[in-house]
Amino acid sequence: MVQTRFPRPSRARGAAIHDRHELALMRRAGRVAALVLEALAAYVQPGVSTAELNALADDLIRRQGAQPTFLGYRGFPASVCISINDEVVHGIPRPDALLNEGDIVSIDVGATYQGWVGDASRTYPVGVISAKAQALLDTTQGALNAGVEQARAGQRLGDISSAIQAYVESRGFAILRELTGHGIGREMHEEPEILNYGRPGVGLRLLPGMTLALEPMVSAGGWRVRLDADGWTIRTLDGSLSAHFEHTIAITPEGPAEILTQV
Repeated sequence: MVQTRFPRPSRARGAAIHDRHELALMRRAGRVAALVLEALAAYVQPGVSTAELNALADDLIRRQGAQPTFLGYRGFPASVCISINDEVVHGIPRPDALLNEGDIVSIDVGATYQGWVGDASRTYPVGVISAKAQALLDTTQGALNAGVEQARAGQRLGDISSAIQAYVESRGFAILRELTGHGIGREMHEEPEILNYGRPGVGLRLLPGMTLALEPMVSAGGWRVRLDADGWTIRTLDGSLSAHFEHTIAITPEGPAEILTQV
C-alpha cells in the first residue's frame, strides 16, 4: 500500500535492521503476496468485478496462513486495493466496478505472516490493450527493476529514486510525485519514505538487513493526482492512465537486494 505525501509529509530519516529470523518471516509474507498476484492474473478478464477479485485475494491470503494486511488498515474496507485506468492506487473493490476490454488494472496486495508484512503490486492488461498502455506497463515494471538494481549496501536512497525517475522520464512518462514507497517490517509503513524521483548520492545510506517497499507509480500524462470523495481512491488529475508495480526487498551484504515478493 502506497504512502502519500499529503496531508502530512514524512520526516523519516532511519530504517530498521532485521536479523535472519525476521527476514525469513518477511520472505514468507512476501511470497504469499506474490502468489496472490500470480494467481489473480487468470481472473483479470472483461466482465469480472473488482469485488470478485478482492474475495479471491482474501481467500488466497488466508489459505496460506496469512492475514490480509490492508483490511481495516486505517479504516480501509477491503483486503486488496484495485485501481482501474486513471485510478492510481487505493481503489476500493466494488461489485459494480467491472473490468472492460482494453482497461489496465493495478492490484496491490499486503499479507501479514506471524506479524510481518509483505507488500507487492502489479498492473495487468485486461484483454487487448493499446500500444501506449502496454508501453506504460513496460516502463513502470522497468522502473521498478532499475530501482531494485540500485538497492545495494553502501548506496543511498537517492540512488534508487533517481534511477526510477531517469528510467521513466527517458521514455516519455511521468512519475507521480505525491506518492512514495516506504520502509516495511512489522508495520505496513515504516521509515524511511522512498521517493520515486530525486538526486543520486543523497539520503539515507543503505545497510544490510533493511527492508523497503519500492513502488514506482507512473502516468501517461501529468504528474499531479487528486483524492476521490471516498477518502481513499487516488486518481491522476488529468484523467490519464496510470500503472503501479511494487516489490518488498531486503538489502543484502553483497550484490543487489533480495526481492522478497516473488514466487
